[in-house]
Amino acid sequence: MKNNFFKLPVGNINSKPLSNSEISSQILYGEKFKILAKRKGWFKIKTTFDNYIGFIKQNKHNQNFQPKYKIYKLRSRIFKKVNNKFLATNNFLFFASGISIIKSEKIFLEFEKNKWIKKNDIRKIDHYEKDFNKVFKLFLGSNYLWGGKTSYGIDCSALIQIYFYYNRVFFPRDSKDQIKFCKKKLSNKISKGDILFWKGHVGICISNSKFIHAYGPKKKVMIMPINHTINLIEKTAKLFVKKISNIKKI
Repeated sequence: MKNNFFKLPVGNINSKPLSNSEISSQILYGEKFKILAKRKGWFKIKTTFDNYIGFIKQNKHNQNFQPKYKIYKLRSRIFKKVNNKFLATNNFLFFASGISIIKSEKIFLEFEKNKWIKKNDIRKIDHYEKDFNKVFKLFLGSNYLWGGKTSYGIDCSALIQIYFYYNRVFFPRDSKDQIKFCKKKLSNKISKGDILFWKGHVGICISNSKFIHAYGPKKKVMIMPINHTINLIEKTAKLFVKKISNIKKI
């Protein structure tokens, strides 16, 4: 099977080859995948980064593509050049998307024919962001969306995974797989960098007292006191913390 690279800003990965089936995840621009099968306008795919299997519509993709840069902004606006002027469109590339550059002009970079983004919005593909708080806080206030992976909508497990995807370090997509993958912290004392797992939910401590997560009941990414979050989830969902890991131990 050949490698393919997704060439739209974002695409839904469905659980079945049906438009009304559950959106289980998303695929970003420049993300690598393999086509497992073709079914009446759909590809059954397996993403290379996290081995996620699902169905995408037979959209634009490219086999001869090698990302050399990646988006370092929550949303990077796409511009078009008309009569030597760069005009903003309503389209964006999203954080961690991989791109290649055709040419450079002024403060802009062309990544596809007459599709431009600002130079300051990118980093080299091998750039490693050590400050995990910087990444997670980018998404603060973003809408909660089951299966989402962008600032327009993101779920709890994708919020954790996006940090690792940006750094191109393997990390599973779903919380049920993340909890198995992460090493259990030996101490029960909660501190900065701790990843807290419940059944079907996950978030991370950005300090010794604050916690960020894509919280379904509030429909957004938010920062909450750690102890308040634990008590609230126990009270409203009857769920207890199942595992504590730490992002620096992964």
